[in-house]
Amino acid sequence: MINLETPKRYRGLVRQANQVAREMFRPISRKYDRAEHAYPSELDTLAALMDGMNAGGEQATGAGALSQDDSGGEGVRNGRNLAAVLGMIELCWGDVGLALSLPRQGLGNAAIAAVADEEQAERFKGCWAAMAITEPGAGSDSAAIRTRAVADGDDYVLNGEKIYVTAGGRADTVVVWATLDPSAGRAAIKSFLVPKDTPGLEVVRLDHKLGIRASDTATLRLTDCRVPKANLLGSPEIDTQRSFAGAMKTFDNTRPIVAAMAIGLARAALDETRNLLARAGIEIDHDRPAAARSAAAAAFLDMEADWESARLLTLQAAWMADNGRSNSLEASMAKAKAGRMGTDVTLGCVELIGPSAYAETSLLEKWARDAKILDIFEGTQQIQLLIVARRLLGKSSSELK
Repeated sequence: MINLETPKRYRGLVRQANQVAREMFRPISRKYDRAEHAYPSELDTLAALMDGMNAGGEQATGAGALSQDDSGGEGVRNGRNLAAVLGMIELCWGDVGLALSLPRQGLGNAAIAAVADEEQAERFKGCWAAMAITEPGAGSDSAAIRTRAVADGDDYVLNGEKIYVTAGGRADTVVVWATLDPSAGRAAIKSFLVPKDTPGLEVVRLDHKLGIRASDTATLRLTDCRVPKANLLGSPEIDTQRSFAGAMKTFDNTRPIVAAMAIGLARAALDETRNLLARAGIEIDHDRPAAARSAAAAAFLDMEADWESARLLTLQAAWMADNGRSNSLEASMAKAKAGRMGTDVTLGCVELIGPSAYAETSLLEKWARDAKILDIFEGTQQIQLLIVARRLLGKSSSELK
């Protein structure tokens, strides 16, 4: 059964990730929030260090940990998914945008780890992969994707436009979701590994955003972009019985990671708020009854409880994936809970602290801006709740829309 203590093997990972967050991310957090689209060159040194750690058999601190594995003994496995979640929580305690900007740690790398065969995993080892799903006419409904992939000899030819691609400007590879046959619906949705230097793949623009400004978000256009058939992730068969389960398996891995981002960010806000309240003479005492606390302390404890429930859901989803259990329901529950919690907690902390938290002299206002995207990307709050409802009620997507 699940053990809620951090596995001994990953305690070093957690310490290292926290050190990175504290000593590297926090000092430059405001700098790259103001300098949107400027590449955080300080991360190159960290990326080289992480590559060395992976080469030596140690754990990476971000999504790269998805490529690692660890047996917990007695038939219970604490593996790559839990490692990724634990590392991401710590990194995002420092800065979410910078965590998303780590070279070779993109969400596309998680897709490769989830779906790629051995040959593909080896061929694209060490790449920095973005993930391109959303289109101008296909947002929350991934099945509405219209980017086409047409077989032509030994290649597929891709045509379409992708928007809101995290690390789309900086990554060297893009995992592109496209349909082999629009008339076949969800079953024809496949993902393709497309190196950025492939002719026909163009970065159209970088978007200005409310938050996570250190991370670039790009619009990509594919025009007669030719990729080898060997770059298709998973089976090329259009199986109407399994729908696009192979492609969707990616989300079962990445949604807990996004939930972990919200958990790390919210913990940063709670830690800062606790310190600021203490300076104002408001101590957080977990042993006193609600009626004996100040209103500020009671509100803080409510937010802390909300945070803890999101954390436990996320650990459960990651643990289930490591132990070969279907976690689609739990991954969506964790993403839905943590995404909303992150927004509620960061805004609640700004409200508790007041005007000083609304000014740029505090990181609380930045964290409140950063939090909102975590309730949106990798599936919006509403989509996650719809998935949860379908799973609990045993309904298909056509039965419950």
